[in-house]
Amino acid sequence: MIEIMSRTTTAHPAPGFPPRSQWEQVLARDTSADGQFFYAVKSTGIVCKPSCPSRRPSRENVRFFPSLTDALDAGFRTCKRCEPERTVPRPDPQARVIARVARYLDQHPGERVTTEALAKAAGVNRLVLLRAFRRVFGVSPAQYARTLRLETFKEKIKEPTMRVTDAIYDAGFGSSSRLYENSTARLGMTPRDIRNGAVGLEVRYCTADSSLGRMLVAATDKGICTIAFGKDDAEVEDVLSHRFPNATLMADDAKTGWLAEAVAFVASQTSEHPMAATFPIDVRATAFQQRVWKALQEIPRGETRTYSGLAADLGSPRSTRAVAGACAANPVAVIVPCHRVVGKNGSLTGYRWGVERKRTLLEAEKKGTRIA
Repeated sequence: MIEIMSRTTTAHPAPGFPPRSQWEQVLARDTSADGQFFYAVKSTGIVCKPSCPSRRPSRENVRFFPSLTDALDAGFRTCKRCEPERTVPRPDPQARVIARVARYLDQHPGERVTTEALAKAAGVNRLVLLRAFRRVFGVSPAQYARTLRLETFKEKIKEPTMRVTDAIYDAGFGSSSRLYENSTARLGMTPRDIRNGAVGLEVRYCTADSSLGRMLVAATDKGICTIAFGKDDAEVEDVLSHRFPNATLMADDAKTGWLAEAVAFVASQTSEHPMAATFPIDVRATAFQQRVWKALQEIPRGETRTYSGLAADLGSPRSTRAVAGACAANPVAVIVPCHRVVGKNGSLTGYRWGVERKRTLLEAEKKGTRIA
């Protein structure tokens, strides 16, 4: 029997676009609208938050109020399901169970354990554990454990006396094929590359002018690995050399291949570009980062999402900070369009390459024009 220890651990329109109606937000159970208004159902006499999970009433039975006090003064009573009077959400009912499972996985990164065994040890149903874990972390326990094993492997392989095969088994992988199967797009390089600090890894790159400043696009033989912006070649090349300090960096004229296509894509920024959102990408990413980046690529050109809205779309509404972190960690700007995520009030918030570049990108996408 496994013994588990304990640990604790929404969407706005693009600028210039008409806002979604309050009724549309109610239909979508838009969590970003909570606190902005309340809706009441005349047939039941109940007032709810826009995100209330209860069955949607008929439009003719609904009244909207700017505040909860106004609704109460009108004679409505609060909903017992969404509790609109609560300013802080109730703790997740499975929070302690999820925390115990996460702590156990953190402390046993090399141990292979099934979801069924975790659920049994935690004293909950397997489906309950899966849903709760995804709700809080955005990934399943298996994906969480897999990421931990990869991190353990990357640390072990750096030890001078550690053999690759020993590191593979010590990290909990049954074979080298299992490691490679689970490391695609996360390791970004082979185990021996990691040990040697990417010595011998060839990274081709080119620089070009754009309305966003000097642009650098770089690729390994597997795919695009870096897109950076700066004031000159020295600045963008410095970004690349910091990412790959021991790799062989080679300037390329980018007349053909991925580099040429990526440069053209960044310059045109049109959804009609033949390679739009289909470039092979060679980057390191956790399972959650991959989910966020995939969701970013699905945001239509000319539209935006909020961090909280994106978290809710991923089925993990409490992971807003993790979503923001995944956006900040994105090394291939524009191809993975993290600039399409804005603050809850529609503000541009931060952007790795500067808010002005973010504004330029969004305005160009809104107008359907090129940025370079």
